Amino acid sequence: MGVSSALDTFCGQAYGAKQYHMVGIYTQRAMLVTTLVSIPLSIIWAYLEPILVILHQDQTIAAQAQLFARYSIPSLAANGLLRCIVKFLQTQNIVFPMVLANGITTLVHVLLCWTLVINLGFGIKGAAIALCISNWFNVILLLLYIKFSSSCKRTWVGLSMESLHNIPQFLKLAFPSAVMVCLESWTFELMVLLSGALPNPKLQTSVLSICTRISNELGAGSPNAASLAMLVALFMAFACGILEFAFIMSLWKVWAKAFSNVYEVVSYVTSMTPVLAIAIFVDSFQTTLQGIARGCGWQKLGAFVNLGSFYLVGIPFSAVLAFIFHMKGQGLFLGLVTALIVQVVCFLIVIWRTNWEKEVSYSILLKLLF
Repeated sequence: MGVSSALDTFCGQAYGAKQYHMVGIYTQRAMLVTTLVSIPLSIIWAYLEPILVILHQDQTIAAQAQLFARYSIPSLAANGLLRCIVKFLQTQNIVFPMVLANGITTLVHVLLCWTLVINLGFGIKGAAIALCISNWFNVILLLLYIKFSSSCKRTWVGLSMESLHNIPQFLKLAFPSAVMVCLESWTFELMVLLSGALPNPKLQTSVLSICTRISNELGAGSPNAASLAMLVALFMAFACGILEFAFIMSLWKVWAKAFSNVYEVVSYVTSMTPVLAIAIFVDSFQTTLQGIARGCGWQKLGAFVNLGSFYLVGIPFSAVLAFIFHMKGQGLFLGLVTALIVQVVCFLIVIWRTNWEKEVSYSILLKLLF
């Protein structure tokens, strides 16, 4: 996911500059890199249990996690390819085929899960196998669309040796993209690991469009349009965040009962709901702001912002609230909310000081270099 995020910059700006064939070249280059990256990840997944045990996770849970991970290894490459294909289509504002392919894949996945998990009794192994088949099925559907659709004739001219060129230069942006995504996503995983260290661990435990729009406008040399797209995106993020917050809080004491009738669980989830609502509201902003950053090619800056927000502020604050002030799961989540707020403020300061004319010049330089 992180490596493919570099395509938000490369493909978006190439398409905006009408260098249509380069959209396909960049995508093929990203596909190669993501496939290679999946190899070391596969090794980690194959030996996940001892890693989780070292991190003080329950032995039984660690064993089951490793079992699922091992059977999910074939889906790693498929997931990487799928991310690249989605970026390729998204850059061209081709949305409906992705929705249709995902819809069909979801139906197939449900059927596979029922067959493998319930009917054949494969359990967690069946769930992993179903995931692998579904991911590859989705990849094949979208590749067939790209191959035979007239919508992609300008951007996909077939496999090209040109995709093997300038890979080190591509990695210069792909690596910060991966770091930017990982620093944020790993924070949520660390919250799960920390919750596993709390008492009773069993109880504790869109954006895409703005990337495309801003990178398209910068690639087309339209700083005013890029700035306007940014403002519209932030307004929409605010509106969506308010609606989501209101919806969650309107059913504050109902959510828990939809999942469990156990009093302890219902009480705990109810106490967490307001914090969750705030997190979702703030997250609507940070997701949009990260999309703006990727569209502008600010991956290195974004990585530093995420590092400071989550690892210097969020995780330490979560640990202090959860373990020192004994706020447990609620403390973990409050620390995460604090990190999101710091992240949003940092990105807003950067955007407020942005010279969009210079961003267009940077976009032109990027096209010349890559």
